[in-house]
Amino acid sequence: MLGLPRGGVPVAVEIAKRLDVPVEVFVARKVGAPAQPELGIGAVAEDSDVLVVTGTARKVGVDAEVMAELAARAREELQRRVAAYRGDRRLPHLSGRDVVLVDDGLATGVTAEAALRALRDRQPRRLILAIPVCPGQTAARMAEFADEVVWVIAPESFVAVGEWYDDFRQISDEEVTTCLTGGAVRD
Repeated sequence: MLGLPRGGVPVAVEIAKRLDVPVEVFVARKVGAPAQPELGIGAVAEDSDVLVVTGTARKVGVDAEVMAELAARAREELQRRVAAYRGDRRLPHLSGRDVVLVDDGLATGVTAEAALRALRDRQPRRLILAIPVCPGQTAARMAEFADEVVWVIAPESFVAVGEWYDDFRQISDEEVTTCLTGGAVRD
């Protein structure tokens, strides 16, 4: 069981408890547009040279050179997060094993795609993506990268992941590490 930080980690921990399986963090990072950092135009994942670039990058005028610079900055933050969340722990050996990647929800799915591509390179027996909520078209697209995609809600009308949660506050790095070491994220 691997959780995408930040929000996917508490969800992964709860699923792992129910299934009685180990859980670890797997870090992927969105590459935001220059003037709109929240607008995902690409994504990178740990231990991978893969850079997923969306069609939105071209629409907002980001060329290959700028994209490479933005991706380099995203990789720096990704490395910081790997160190913060896992410290000296190595990612478990995944070859030949069933791997479940969990996030708290998907909008475009670009970050999950980068993570799934990176995990596929580790040759798991089966690669499953589990998310509570995402648009149906995103779930269908993720099926290209995962052996199975499991979701709870795939609404026809979708604006943002947060609209499907009663409490969608940002989770801190400290809360992620607490969650991974067996503590509770929130009261």
